[in-house]
Amino acid sequence: MRTEQLEYIAAVTRLGSLRRAAEELRLSQPALSETVRNLERELGVDLLERKRSGATMSASGRELLPHIVGVLDAVDRLRAAAGEQHRISRMVRVGTVNAATVPLLIPVVREFRAAHPVTQVEVVAAQQTDIHRTLLEGGFDLGLVNHLEGDDMPADFESTELLRGRPVVCVHPDSPLASKGSVTVEDLLAVPLIGMRSGYVMHRYVHRLLDGHGPVFAYSTDGAEMGKLMVAEGLGATVLPDFSVAGDPLERCGAITHRPIDGDATRVLLMLRRRRADSVPQAARDLHEVFVRTARALATADDRPPAPGG
Repeated sequence: MRTEQLEYIAAVTRLGSLRRAAEELRLSQPALSETVRNLERELGVDLLERKRSGATMSASGRELLPHIVGVLDAVDRLRAAAGEQHRISRMVRVGTVNAATVPLLIPVVREFRAAHPVTQVEVVAAQQTDIHRTLLEGGFDLGLVNHLEGDDMPADFESTELLRGRPVVCVHPDSPLASKGSVTVEDLLAVPLIGMRSGYVMHRYVHRLLDGHGPVFAYSTDGAEMGKLMVAEGLGATVLPDFSVAGDPLERCGAITHRPIDGDATRVLLMLRRRRADSVPQAARDLHEVFVRTARALATADDRPPAPGG
């Protein structure tokens, strides 16, 4: 068994297909496939399920993945201890529903990269259901997702609360809703509504909020970022957690604004999730710590009393 065989398995799992892994590793696909099969024969298990849509970890592979990651992490520590200056850089993958991108995600990635200059950070926008599935398969190290307070926490993950906010209506400053102190359900039904597609927590929240009144979405899209862009272009209103709107560049330049929802006490939690595993790569642990530390600083800043005259 060779270390590169384990690296190859990790790459196939992370990228979801032999073809993409071969491209990243600069190998021919047949050569990569044969290397993986040799490792499977040596271990006596099928690590991958090969389908037309790509290769994913098998059930046996998922059981062995923590051990594979542990070996690779140990090799990294050994190389670091030996003073190797050109060791293979590792990648950390974060799945996100585009929540709190500007106030939290961007500062976290910037701080992490300053401390880990040889580690690539890949941020992938995805639906919540896809983030959970990819975390379980080992394709994501961390997942940044929304969670409605009171819902059950999924048992397959370690979940850490980062931010706590409330749903708000994001509108263009010229919208009639922008002149209101708060927005009612009747107000929402009177404007073109931009909804998140099924698979997002905010999609489920809006259906619950409107309670059988529809909704008749004028548009639906993937993720908060596209929703905010559509609002900025005057296409309608969307409902997002306040931490996905506050401080956004579009808000800072006056292209969007937000209003609370009248009479609604729902709380939305921004959760950081990772798969329960015996071994977690050091880089993923470090990134997790930066997320938690930055979120605590944000929460502390939000709780500060306003400055005199502010």
